[in-house]
Amino acid sequence: MLKDDMIMKAGIIHILDSSMAMPVLSDYPIDLGSDLCDFLKAHIEKFTESDDIKNCQFSDLSDIMPIIRDCTPENFVDSSKLLCEKLFQIMNSNIDIPPADVAVMVFSVKSCDYLAILKLNYRTSYTHTTRQLENGNSNEIILHKSLLPTQGQKLSEACVVDLSTGEVMLTEKKYEVNGEKRLYFSELYLQCHAPLSQKSKLDIVTKAVEQINDKYYGKDDAERRMEVKNVIYQELEENGALQVESIGEKVFKDSLEMQEAFSEKMEKYNMTTEVVEPKSQRTIKKFQKQHLTTETGIEITIPMEEYQNPDRVEFITNSDGTISVLIKNIGRLDSK
Repeated sequence: MLKDDMIMKAGIIHILDSSMAMPVLSDYPIDLGSDLCDFLKAHIEKFTESDDIKNCQFSDLSDIMPIIRDCTPENFVDSSKLLCEKLFQIMNSNIDIPPADVAVMVFSVKSCDYLAILKLNYRTSYTHTTRQLENGNSNEIILHKSLLPTQGQKLSEACVVDLSTGEVMLTEKKYEVNGEKRLYFSELYLQCHAPLSQKSKLDIVTKAVEQINDKYYGKDDAERRMEVKNVIYQELEENGALQVESIGEKVFKDSLEMQEAFSEKMEKYNMTTEVVEPKSQRTIKKFQKQHLTTETGIEITIPMEEYQNPDRVEFITNSDGTISVLIKNIGRLDSK
């Protein structure tokens, strides 16, 4: 969802500071023409356009969905209070969940209406304050513990609900609840089952490939690591996705044993037939370059396009077992 496509219809801010006994709930919506709306739209765009997003549906037992469906213009304020009161109850019972301001919004994109809940966790930083003394002002720097995230900062918990279909897009983070790490935002608050995000799926696939490769080739085989990374990079560049069923065969094409080991790992995550489709360039950025460091501290960064060109880069295994990296046909060498 792009912020320029969003038309804000209603918004309100509630203060859920779990260090206090009660939430501070607002009785008035925000000014829709304020800079605050642009700030909130930017956060909606940031998390809905990322690969951290999860798509899910409310369970039949969810007591949040009826409140969301009842969040009409006539009772928007009261419904938003109920949504935040339920969230505060969970926060107040689990001290590991950080305090926050919560923004509840109704907006439309291309004639479809959505409700957003953004949990703006407090961050601690320094700011200035001025005190008026008898002979003038005294400027000081103080540690402020209730600053909101910046516009470019990633939110830990947020969701957008399609009001026509009930589909939920969310991002979340685990916190300790009753002694164990849980995804409280989806499991306890929204009461919906959230599958893995595209980023999590990609991380699982790449970690499994790395573990198997290290087991059979060792962690010090830099050239083999680059070959593996190049296969994944080419799949993402050419197809925009990874077919889990076939990626093991392509990465470990010379070893049936390694292919079977990869399949076993994917079965543990119920991902054998998954298609991983990251949409954010930030997610796949790590595959675009290979960073190498020698034992003497020399660092080399090789773009994957250059790695694929034998006229640019060549790895040479010497007779004594050492490796030489030959960088060819350099037109200009810059020093930074």
